[in-house]
Amino acid sequence: MFCYFLFVLFWGCGEKNNTTKNSTDKTDSVIQVDEPTVSTKKILFFGDSLTAGYGLEVSQAFPALIQQKLDSLGLDYTVINAGLSGETTASGKNRLDWVLEDDIDIIIIELGANDGLRGIPLAETKSNLETMVEMVRTKLPNAEIILAGMKIPPNMGPEYTAEFEGIFPNLASAEKVHLIPFLLEDVAGIPELNQGDGIHPTVEGQKIVAQNVWDILGPLL
Repeated sequence: MFCYFLFVLFWGCGEKNNTTKNSTDKTDSVIQVDEPTVSTKKILFFGDSLTAGYGLEVSQAFPALIQQKLDSLGLDYTVINAGLSGETTASGKNRLDWVLEDDIDIIIIELGANDGLRGIPLAETKSNLETMVEMVRTKLPNAEIILAGMKIPPNMGPEYTAEFEGIFPNLASAEKVHLIPFLLEDVAGIPELNQGDGIHPTVEGQKIVAQNVWDILGPLL
């Protein structure tokens, strides 16, 4: 069944407004408005359609489920979903600098699947991922980095497939970043956990993906 998923995946992956004080309001000096507490800690999910929650409401995608988990535990973090359908490591590398902020504490990089599905040279994929890690470290030296591992179908041949899958653990080890071994573990190849295209997780599938992410993210918090 997993091979079926891989085959299908190969074809498918595709100011605050200022208020004016009324000088005639005698109660102005005694009225206080409590500002809502805003989290200063941020978690950035940077990826492709899997992160974006293709085919679902944004609130059903795994980054939103992670936010729900954080809130339920009283953890002061805000999740940012910067997923973009069709993203490759090359386009992601060009877009990354636009979404990095000075106060991001954790970034999850979920890219590479579309490279493998398109047969992009492995050295290019690896180089782009390395560059993104370096970009984060240069701009946000204190941020934790998590790399989401991915697998591809065997259509490109066993050597390409194996080397592609090895990019993620090898890079995580070399760069000393955290690794989600396989983002779609226990979801890939299971029809009832994937949408009609056989590629993107359903609502239930997203819950499992969120747990796969939490297994690595949770201990960092």
